[in-house]
Amino acid sequence: MSRVCSICGKGQTSGNNVSHSNRKTRRSFKANVQKVTYVADGKVENGYVCTRCLKSNKIERV
Repeated sequence: MSRVCSICGKGQTSGNNVSHSNRKTRRSFKANVQKVTYVADGKVENGYVCTRCLKSNKIERV
């Protein structure tokens, strides 16, 4: 599954795991995207939309 929002483009970002001894290893933060059916430009589409776009009503769910 592609974890990229089809509305705002939010996707995966990277950062560090930091242990108690301050060692750092790379990790990824994945966007909270849900597969939804929505109306865009007058037609019904399926896609992945982040929960922030769903909560702020940037799209109309079907």
